Amino acid sequence: METQPEREMGFLDHLDELRRRIISGVAGILVASIGVSFFISDIVEHILLRPAIEAGLRLQNLRPFGQAFLYFKLIFICGFIIGSPWVLWNVWRFVAPGLYEHERRWARQITFWTSLCFLAGVLFAYLGMIPSMMAFAKSFGSTKIENIIDVNEYLGFFATVALASGLMFELPMIIYVLSRVGIVTPTFLRTYRRHAIVVILIIAAILTPTPDPINQLFFAAPLYVLYELSIAISKFAVKRRSAADSQEQ
Repeated sequence: METQPEREMGFLDHLDELRRRIISGVAGILVASIGVSFFISDIVEHILLRPAIEAGLRLQNLRPFGQAFLYFKLIFICGFIIGSPWVLWNVWRFVAPGLYEHERRWARQITFWTSLCFLAGVLFAYLGMIPSMMAFAKSFGSTKIENIIDVNEYLGFFATVALASGLMFELPMIIYVLSRVGIVTPTFLRTYRRHAIVVILIIAAILTPTPDPINQLFFAAPLYVLYELSIAISKFAVKRRSAADSQEQ
């Protein structure tokens, strides 16, 4: 027998609960940021700047107090990332009382796998895409022009590529949700597989810093694997939806 949502709360009760969850989430981010501040130099030098340094690029600061503001910004960003599970937990505690048991299980699974897919995309960008792009930036162009990059521009580029890669790796979860609600089917994905391959090759050509096909395949291969994985996930989601519909009848 399915558990019903907890008793309905009044409007003021909802506001008070929302206020407490917001305060708790912000406090978690502040605590994480304070913890990060003790290690920010190692994070910057050994993690964030590593792809550029290993590629042989020189970085510079062009703004007064630029490094100080940059470090404060990075402390907050890293604190937000580290504290995000606590924020998500507070969001979950706020919405969970209004959900049925099967909705709670579904939401927990989606939250976990979405976070995992995003992390995998960020790691792929950090270990593969960004080092390759930095190596190309170092080798391309005239030898008479020295590539000295503003550190703020570099870190902005770093964040953009990592975010884009993380979002691309969300494809399986997007397909899962669309399949659960009946918008996408495995048959549809198989039918348009060739079209998807063309799109994947175009995306790889745009993201690949060098024109050679080896590097393009290096970027295209994970996207194609994600698409094939999405077909299997769509098939699984359709079966789950059919089973749920049968139980309700």
